[in-house]
Amino acid sequence: MPDTHADHPAFPLVLATANPHKVAEFRAILTDLPILGLADLDPPPGGFREPDETGDTFEANATIKALSYAEQTGRWCLADDSGLEVDALAGAPGVISSHYFNDGRTDGEAEGMSRDERDQRNNAKLLRELDGVPLEQRDARFVCVIALAAPPSDGAPARLVRTVRGSFEGRIGLPGDVPRGEHGFGYDPIFLVKPELTQTSAELSPGRKNTLSHRAAAAARLREQLQATP
Repeated sequence: MPDTHADHPAFPLVLATANPHKVAEFRAILTDLPILGLADLDPPPGGFREPDETGDTFEANATIKALSYAEQTGRWCLADDSGLEVDALAGAPGVISSHYFNDGRTDGEAEGMSRDERDQRNNAKLLRELDGVPLEQRDARFVCVIALAAPPSDGAPARLVRTVRGSFEGRIGLPGDVPRGEHGFGYDPIFLVKPELTQTSAELSPGRKNTLSHRAAAAARLREQLQATP
């Protein structure tokens, strides 16, 4: 068991997700850090328990996930929470980005809906909310917060070690010009990348996106802080 009184983790880190695409993305960004996904571990009886993300900030939700999975796995865990902030909508959709069409609810209409269906509904609602707003007033950013938690040790519970934040600046395009692009997911097809504003995030190659994205920015800060820790 690693020493949880130190801020330098024991490797490999566990990424608190069962999504193989997210694990692959983090591995592509953090090529020098060994990372496991939940699917790489032997689950407890009944499987891993997914915590309720009840926070009202990205930092709060990332922390909830990191602490929960550090407790459940007994390993150092990373968890991320991310979403889209639009200035003209006072920062919405924010922490409810993945279920914006349903006002953040995961029940009712959202039950049984595929990720692609949710994405299309979210994008349609966002474009409706911005109806009549000129392009120059549609500034937005993707935000990612990564939390790192140490596992329980010597009778003490899991402990939050640090959080880091990254952003990816852009602008929401106008209907008729967006959506476009074959890569990415979520709001990528309607998000014009700054400074040029000529491509959507969904038109970037995966390699290019992994150098520009909010996750890449947050992961770079995490790497720098880990490397600076004695």
